[in-house]
Amino acid sequence: MNKFQIKIDQCRNHLLNQDIDLGFRKLVDCVLDTQQLNLYSQVIEIVSWQDENPTETEGYLNKLHQLIVQLERIQIPDKGFGGTLISTSNLEKKYARSSFSIGPIDIELKAGEIWGLVGENGNGKTSLLRVLAKDLAFDSGSIDYQLEDSTNYKLRTQLVYIPQRTPKWYGSLKSNLKFTATQYGLFKEENELTVLMYIIRFGLWKFRNHAWSELSSGYKMRFELARTFLRRPKLLLLDEPLANLDVLAQQLVLEDLKNMSQSLSNPLGIVLSSQQLFEVEKIADKLIFLKNGKPIYVNHNGESESSEEESQTILEMDLEIEKEQLSELLLHLSLEKINFNGGVFIAHFNKKSCINEVLQVLINNNIQLIYVRDISKSTRRFFIQKANS
Repeated sequence: MNKFQIKIDQCRNHLLNQDIDLGFRKLVDCVLDTQQLNLYSQVIEIVSWQDENPTETEGYLNKLHQLIVQLERIQIPDKGFGGTLISTSNLEKKYARSSFSIGPIDIELKAGEIWGLVGENGNGKTSLLRVLAKDLAFDSGSIDYQLEDSTNYKLRTQLVYIPQRTPKWYGSLKSNLKFTATQYGLFKEENELTVLMYIIRFGLWKFRNHAWSELSSGYKMRFELARTFLRRPKLLLLDEPLANLDVLAQQLVLEDLKNMSQSLSNPLGIVLSSQQLFEVEKIADKLIFLKNGKPIYVNHNGESESSEEESQTILEMDLEIEKEQLSELLLHLSLEKINFNGGVFIAHFNKKSCINEVLQVLINNNIQLIYVRDISKSTRRFFIQKANS
């Protein structure tokens, strides 16, 4: 069973389990992978029908299952994953009037991967993205863009940088997307159908005729993503795409980025910066924590190259208890220290994976527990170290 067949099975399972929205989004991804305009038309017809018949859930599901049957007859080979898109070696950016510098940075981003860029404000996240986007010059080291054509003109079509604050646009959402599609070689029926497919994919159907001023921050970001994917980029750089979004919108955007990076017809690499640590950690293949411009690299399993904490457990706890009492209760569990930080306790233990023992002690002593989170392998631990240093 190849990747396309696996994706189709996932769609069917989501629909059978009544995860209809998720199943539909993944189904649209499968249709986009085919690049067949007749299937685009069918998706658009289904969405139009569902818009006119919002209570006809059974009929809607039947139409989606019929589309799945058609997709099962299509063969799409596995290709395009694993190839390096951009690599840097000892990359450094310095500032003449400041002692602050970024780097040295070593990156090897492959198609289908997402790298998260985290750290406190003022530590160089935006500057690093702009260097990778060729908006800022660097001082030493190297960047190698391993794209199909790395000439400056072609590079600008394959590499897309979306800043945190995007410019205002005029006219309707759909007309702007059609204009973008025209710029990148899509005309007539292909233009119309492809634009509508990305409008559907990013949840913009009900807003397709809206103006910029009528959209919330979340839908403006979705518009930017739709416009970006119409360009079929190979490398996408996003500066704080989750800023000003509510929790649900953040999760949907990240889920969309993860799914779209795995496109079979156009797999791409993504680097995004964010303050939303836990959300980004769920979808990132690797993270770079920038502290005073210097990187700490963290793998998807939470292991860092500086693994001093690997024999430790670090817990973040919101409890109704005094610090001294908590220290006394947990001392026998190899407790090293407890700090009270930002309204929560940060407890360090000189042993691995002791969260169950800690929870048992708290329960046995009837301690009111708001939440407990193991941050031993989260980049959150680096923020804590800085706050307590």
